Amino acid sequence: MKTLQLEMDYDFGFALFGVVSPCRDYKMAWSLNRLLGLNLIRQNELCYEMPDRQKLLIANFEHNDGHSTVRLFRNKALGSSTLKRPFLLPDIKEYDYVLQITGALQQYLNPQDLMGRLQRLTLIQYAKQFDPLTLKHKEHLLF
Repeated sequence: MKTLQLEMDYDFGFALFGVVSPCRDYKMAWSLNRLLGLNLIRQNELCYEMPDRQKLLIANFEHNDGHSTVRLFRNKALGSSTLKRPFLLPDIKEYDYVLQITGALQQYLNPQDLMGRLQRLTLIQYAKQFDPLTLKHKEHLLF
Protein backbone atom coordinates (compact mmCIF):
# COMPACT_ATOMS: atom_id res chain seq x y z
CA MET A 1 0.00 0.00 0.00
CA LYS A 2 1.33 3.40 -0.96
CA THR A 3 1.52 6.02 1.80
CA LEU A 4 1.17 9.70 1.18
CA GLN A 5 2.90 12.31 3.25
CA LEU A 6 1.55 15.82 3.76
CA GLU A 7 4.21 18.51 3.73
CA MET A 8 3.30 22.01 4.84
CA ASP A 9 5.28 25.21 4.46
CA TYR A 10 4.31 27.74 7.11
CA ASP A 11 4.76 31.46 6.73
CA PHE A 12 6.98 32.85 9.46
CA GLY A 13 7.05 36.29 7.84
CA PHE A 14 6.61 38.31 11.01
CA ALA A 15 8.85 40.37 13.23
CA LEU A 16 9.42 38.89 16.67
CA PHE A 17 10.71 40.62 19.78
CA GLY A 18 11.43 39.36 23.27
CA VAL A 19 10.90 41.76 26.18
CA VAL A 20 12.13 41.52 29.76
CA SER A 21 9.88 43.36 32.19
CA PRO A 22 8.59 42.58 35.70
CA CYS A 23 5.29 44.45 35.14
CA ARG A 24 1.84 42.89 34.81
CA ASP A 25 0.59 41.95 31.32
CA TYR A 26 -2.21 44.55 31.17
CA LYS A 27 0.24 47.32 32.12
CA MET A 28 2.62 46.19 29.38
CA ALA A 29 -0.23 46.26 26.83
CA TRP A 30 -1.31 49.73 28.00
CA SER A 31 2.27 51.04 27.72
CA LEU A 32 2.70 49.62 24.21
CA ASN A 33 -0.64 51.13 23.21
CA ARG A 34 0.58 54.57 24.27
CA LEU A 35 4.08 54.14 22.83
CA LEU A 36 3.10 52.78 19.39
CA GLY A 37 -0.43 54.14 18.97
CA LEU A 38 -1.98 50.67 19.11
CA ASN A 39 -5.15 49.27 20.57
CA LEU A 40 -4.01 45.99 22.13
CA ILE A 41 -7.08 44.26 23.54
CA ARG A 42 -7.03 41.24 25.82
CA GLN A 43 -8.17 38.10 24.02
CA ASN A 44 -9.06 34.67 25.38
CA GLU A 45 -6.06 32.85 26.75
CA LEU A 46 -4.22 30.59 24.35
CA CYS A 47 -4.60 27.00 25.49
CA TYR A 48 -2.07 24.37 24.45
CA GLU A 49 -2.75 20.75 25.33
CA MET A 50 0.49 19.04 26.26
CA PRO A 51 1.13 15.33 25.62
CA ASP A 52 0.85 14.57 29.36
CA ARG A 53 -2.72 16.02 29.36
CA GLN A 54 -1.75 19.24 31.05
CA LYS A 55 -2.78 22.61 29.69
CA LEU A 56 -0.58 25.60 29.06
CA LEU A 57 -2.58 28.88 29.33
CA ILE A 58 -0.93 31.98 27.86
CA ALA A 59 -2.11 35.60 28.25
CA ASN A 60 -2.78 37.09 24.83
CA PHE A 61 -3.38 40.68 23.62
CA GLU A 62 -4.10 41.61 20.00
CA HIS A 63 -4.32 44.71 17.81
CA ASN A 64 -5.74 44.24 14.32
CA ASP A 65 -6.41 47.16 11.98
CA GLY A 66 -7.00 45.26 8.73
CA HIS A 67 -3.49 45.90 7.43
CA SER A 68 -1.41 44.81 10.41
CA THR A 69 -1.67 42.51 13.38
CA VAL A 70 0.29 43.03 16.58
CA ARG A 71 0.18 40.38 19.29
CA LEU A 72 1.58 40.52 22.79
CA PHE A 73 1.99 37.23 24.64
CA ARG A 74 3.09 36.54 28.18
CA ASN A 75 5.85 33.98 27.73
CA LYS A 76 5.19 32.19 31.03
CA ALA A 77 1.98 30.23 31.59
CA LEU A 78 -0.80 31.68 33.74
CA GLY A 79 -1.46 30.24 37.16
CA SER A 80 0.59 27.61 38.90
CA SER A 81 1.59 25.18 36.22
CA THR A 82 3.28 21.92 37.17
CA LEU A 83 4.89 21.59 33.75
CA LYS A 84 8.68 21.34 33.62
CA ARG A 85 8.80 24.12 31.01
CA PRO A 86 5.70 26.35 31.43
CA PHE A 87 6.66 28.73 28.59
CA LEU A 88 5.13 29.64 25.24
CA LEU A 89 8.65 29.70 23.77
CA PRO A 90 10.98 27.70 26.03
CA ASP A 91 13.92 28.64 23.76
CA ILE A 92 13.72 32.21 25.08
CA LYS A 93 12.45 31.57 28.61
CA GLU A 94 14.52 34.50 29.93
CA TYR A 95 12.05 36.89 28.28
CA ASP A 96 8.79 37.76 30.00
CA TYR A 97 6.88 38.87 26.89
CA VAL A 98 6.84 38.11 23.19
CA LEU A 99 5.77 40.80 20.71
CA GLN A 100 4.77 39.61 17.22
CA ILE A 101 4.22 42.11 14.37
CA THR A 102 2.70 41.06 11.04
CA GLY A 103 1.65 43.05 7.98
CA ALA A 104 2.13 46.67 6.94
CA LEU A 105 3.24 47.84 10.36
CA GLN A 106 6.17 45.46 10.08
CA GLN A 107 7.47 47.42 7.07
CA TYR A 108 6.57 50.80 8.58
CA LEU A 109 8.42 50.26 11.88
CA ASN A 110 12.16 49.96 11.41
CA PRO A 111 13.38 47.23 13.85
CA GLN A 112 16.15 49.46 15.22
CA ASP A 113 13.69 52.32 15.73
CA LEU A 114 11.25 49.99 17.50
CA MET A 115 14.04 48.61 19.71
CA GLY A 116 15.02 52.15 20.66
CA ARG A 117 11.44 53.02 21.52
CA LEU A 118 10.97 49.88 23.58
CA GLN A 119 14.15 50.42 25.56
CA ARG A 120 13.16 54.01 26.37
CA LEU A 121 10.16 52.72 28.34
CA THR A 122 11.06 52.67 32.02
CA LEU A 123 9.19 49.43 32.69
CA ILE A 124 11.18 47.49 30.06
CA GLN A 125 14.57 46.28 31.24
CA TYR A 126 15.70 44.70 27.97
CA ALA A 127 14.37 43.93 24.48
CA LYS A 128 15.77 41.88 21.62
CA GLN A 129 14.65 40.95 18.10
CA PHE A 130 14.58 37.26 17.15
CA ASP A 131 14.46 35.43 13.86
CA PRO A 132 11.44 33.08 14.19
CA LEU A 133 13.12 30.46 12.00
CA THR A 134 15.85 29.93 14.61
CA LEU A 135 13.38 29.00 17.38
CA LYS A 136 12.60 25.37 18.12
CA HIS A 137 8.97 26.00 19.20
CA LYS A 138 8.10 28.57 16.52
CA GLU A 139 4.89 26.68 15.67
CA HIS A 140 3.36 28.05 18.89
CA LEU A 141 3.18 31.43 17.14
CA LEU A 142 1.06 30.25 14.18
CA PHE A 143 -2.68 30.98 14.19
